Amino acid sequence: MVRTIAVVLVVLCGAFACASTGGPRPEAPPAVTAAAGPVAALAGSGGPQAGAAEPTGPAEEYRGEQDYRIGPRDTLRIDVFNQPDLGGRYTVETDGTLAFPLIGRVAVAGYTVRTFEQALADRLSAGYFRDPRVTVAVDAYNSQRVFIVGEVRQPGAYPLAGEMRVLELLALAGSVTSAASREAVVVRAEAGSDGPTLPRDRVDAETLRVDLGALETGDLAQNVALRHGDTVFVPEADVVYVFGEVRNAGRYPIRKDTIVLHALSLAGGSTEFAALNRVRIVRVVNGRQVEIDARLDDPVQPDDIIRVPERFF
Repeated sequence: MVRTIAVVLVVLCGAFACASTGGPRPEAPPAVTAAAGPVAALAGSGGPQAGAAEPTGPAEEYRGEQDYRIGPRDTLRIDVFNQPDLGGRYTVETDGTLAFPLIGRVAVAGYTVRTFEQALADRLSAGYFRDPRVTVAVDAYNSQRVFIVGEVRQPGAYPLAGEMRVLELLALAGSVTSAASREAVVVRAEAGSDGPTLPRDRVDAETLRVDLGALETGDLAQNVALRHGDTVFVPEADVVYVFGEVRNAGRYPIRKDTIVLHALSLAGGSTEFAALNRVRIVRVVNGRQVEIDARLDDPVQPDDIIRVPERFF
């Protein structure tokens, strides 16, 4: 199911009053360089004001919009109570800053929504308004994203909107295809990764395995929380080939514990002419193709060819 991310707007009572000097005073925008990042911050004097947490990069696991760390290309909805001229949508530029009325360009990338609200209120209260009430909401999540590739209907990059887990990403991608494996792999991104990372791309990559079958039955321990840059890889399932006296001969996906009887059921079951006591498996062993007598409870292996012969009478 798709989790709906609710943006809670808190309506606070009270009115702003301009400072006793008679209104806002003009002030030159604080100097901000692209290299300074969050440390150039809202105070204009070298760092975030007291009470604003020092940004340290993406959180290990987001707990909602207020804990989302803002980044370049995100769009914010900023409202100042009783000051409609200041409210609006603001896009964080690629250098991590945005231009805000009265106080000029400010660094915002790396702050959580909550700490940026407080830091912006602190700036506005320093000579512009008495006790300003500021609300910030993320209007568009563009700076952080996750990837899903493989056997899903709509592979690609998706914005990491607050807390997102594997089940939600699968829903956004239109669910898995009929050829999908019953296990997915979450590959953790390395710093600076700008695209999907597959398990074969980095043998030393941190990976988490997700049992999709267990997840479908409600095992939420499999519903892994995703981080910025993660790639969810849904591989194609292992298959066997079933021929002979079955109703629908063909190629069928299998699980690790699939036995011959299960494979025959995938093919629609045997016909009334099947000799089930003479089922044979053609298998590649050490590079050579061998033929094996099989019982109905024998396990099958990927790429096995199962032949069900016709009975003699």
